[in-house]
Amino acid sequence: MGEVAQELGENPSAVRYWSNYFEQFVKPQRNAKGNRLYHPEDIETLRQIQYLLKNQGLTLEGARQRLKEDHRTVERRVQVLDMLRQIREDLIQVRKSL
Repeated sequence: MGEVAQELGENPSAVRYWSNYFEQFVKPQRNAKGNRLYHPEDIETLRQIQYLLKNQGLTLEGARQRLKEDHRTVERRVQVLDMLRQIREDLIQVRKSL
């Protein structure tokens, strides 16, 4: 849970809440201790939820509806944003090395 929250830059409580609220989209497994174990698909879905809530300004219910209706478009937009962030980081590193 903590690693996923850190990767997303969110509080663990927010990730836990999203996992519970969007249980039809995010289905983490649980280990013997009861800890949530997220698969890469779950993490990608959490990124999409984060995008809809933080970047698009949707409510929880609005984000749920958007994921139901237009999951592929949301997925593509999140991937493009991730690629742009990576390009920006690479350019910053190039500038520092000059």
